[in-house]
Formats: sequence, structure tokens, C-alpha cells
Amino acid sequence: MTITSTNQGPVTRITLNRPDKRNAFDNTVIEALIQAFEQASADPDTRVILLDAAGKHFSAGADLNWMRAMGELDADQNRADARRLAALMSTIDGAAKPVIARVQGAAFGGALGLICAADMAVAADDARFCLSEVKLGILPAVIAPYVVRAMGARQARRYFMTAEVIDAPRAGQLGLVHEVVPAVDLDTTVERLTAALLAGAPGAQRRARELVHRADGSAVDPAVVDYTADLIAELRTGAEGQEGLSAFLEKRAPNWTGE
Repeated sequence: MTITSTNQGPVTRITLNRPDKRNAFDNTVIEALIQAFEQASADPDTRVILLDAAGKHFSAGADLNWMRAMGELDADQNRADARRLAALMSTIDGAAKPVIARVQGAAFGGALGLICAADMAVAADDARFCLSEVKLGILPAVIAPYVVRAMGARQARRYFMTAEVIDAPRAGQLGLVHEVVPAVDLDTTVERLTAALLAGAPGAQRRARELVHRADGSAVDPAVVDYTADLIAELRTGAEGQEGLSAFLEKRAPNWTGE
């Protein structure tokens, strides 16, 4: 199974379960995640949703073989596919229960969307983050509303363009994660946050996210969601996107590097 969902008392644990693929996601994983979050949101016994990952890494982001295959579809198919990823992000962002992301190892590309759409995130101190898309001739388009909301527009301009690897302490400074702790303390930190959430009134917590969105204007505009899906669909089928994905899979430098 690419995703597992288990109930642990008032906590529903949704786990990315492709450790052999560094938990990279494709259309199957996206659909499974949407379904798991919808079910957890509707479950009256669930108070907290925990998103984590099996193995050494949280997620390498989108599966590049899948991305390359999507780039070969026509424009309408590409947009429909991209909008499912957008739907996943908005499903996490609007879940009816608080969402905690537990992060270890690498969290690259689209994985940052999952993390930033969650209400709170805890990372191991050796975790690494990267918005790596420009190296492939594409952009972190669909996840951009959530990442920009977390780190701010000026920082996003830098990291969207440079694709620098961000270490865990810097990720904390940027607001990508709320807490950075030794790996051995990840679970106890999640348990502490969960206990704090369970002490609060669930109805008030559901409205808290809405309050924040209204107070700072951070609700994601549906028109922006559509724009981001259309943008990544366009870039995946474009010359740079096709060259970047091909170069990565063929283990060579893309033609724009001059190497």
C-alpha cells in the first residue's frame, strides 16, 4: 500500500508508505491521500490527524517518471492531473481536524506543500528541505500558495529561484516548520502537541484556522489554485520542463547549464 491510515485513539495517522521510492508521490498516492484525509476529517472519533512517512525520508516530492509521463499528455489531461494535486493541498489545508506533519530526512519539491498545508510541522534536526523544481525546468507552482504563506514572499523568491538545500534550523527560521528537535525526540514532541490539541475544544479549533485566514488574509484564492495548476501543466509540457526531467532521469546536465 502506498498510503496507510490507522486510528490510534483520537489520532488518525496517515503515513506515506513508499520508502523504496523515498515516498515520492504520483497520481495513485495523491488520490489515496485525498481519500485518507477526507475520511479522517469526517470521522467523529478523530481529533487530530498526523501525517508522517515510513523509512528514512519524508518525501522526495513528485515521482519524476510520473511527472515525465504527465508532460506527454495533452493540455486538458495535464490540467486535470495538476488540479488533483491542488485538490490534495486544499484538502489538507481545510481538513476538519488539526493536522500535524512529522518530518525526517529529505523533504523536497512537492513534499513542502504537504508540510506547509498542515497546521503545524515538527522536523528532525537533520532533516533537509529543497524547492528543487527550477533545476528540472519547472516550478513549485501548485504548492506555492502554501509555501509562500509559510515563509513569506521575499524568502520564497530566493528559494524558488536558487533551489538551495535548506537545513532544518534554517527551515525553522523561515517558518517552514514550527519545531526542530533531535530525531529521537520527534515522537515525544508530536505527542506533546497532540496532548495540547486534545485539551482544546474541537469546535473552537475548527474555527481557529478560519479565524487566522480571515485575520491575515491568508486563505488561498480558488483563482490562484487554478492558475497554479494551469502553470505547472504548461511547464511540464514545455521545452525546459521536458529537457529538465529527461536530463535528471538520464543522469546528465540539462542543456541550459552549458556543460
